[in-house]
Amino acid sequence: MHIALQDPDPIATRNGLRRHCLQARENLGTAEHALLSARIEQHLAAELQIHRPGRLAFCWPYRAEFDARPLVTRLLDAGWSACLPVVADTPGPMFFRAWTPETTMHADRHGIQTPSEGAEVVPDLILLPFNAIDACGYRLGYGAGYFDRTLAVMQPRPFVIGVGFGLGVVASVYPQAHDLPVNCRVTETGVCHF
Repeated sequence: MHIALQDPDPIATRNGLRRHCLQARENLGTAEHALLSARIEQHLAAELQIHRPGRLAFCWPYRAEFDARPLVTRLLDAGWSACLPVVADTPGPMFFRAWTPETTMHADRHGIQTPSEGAEVVPDLILLPFNAIDACGYRLGYGAGYFDRTLAVMQPRPFVIGVGFGLGVVASVYPQAHDLPVNCRVTETGVCHF
């Protein structure tokens, strides 16, 4: 008797991938995290050299993500400007506020540091962390869809670099209709353009 295999439940698979990759990242030892982060920073700096200085969005590090702040601070001295995403009080896209090391910050409702005040700005390039990312550039964040909703309405769309540890690279994240791929990913092993 032949039993047909069913397709995997994409939502359950995505949630499992997110949990697995997040736990693996959070379980990295301090020394290994620092070593891998240094390699990510090296590859990311090289990738950014092929882009002309503009407004760079990045995310405040959360749950053992790669910390882009040292690199972004150096880029400020090289003519770049920086900004951070801000989650609005109502559902919908996020917006961005300018950031420098002197910016006054506060924790948002998710416990992530964000600029306390300032006008909205529009980034030219976004460093977007991932928990998991696949061979086509689709990523898994934390499941709320903030970046997908935001990128969907940005015209022109910024160049988006998925940034994270290689332990989050998977064959597929089972992308959904609303998911948008990044332009390239940077891990400790190098840069991959899509």
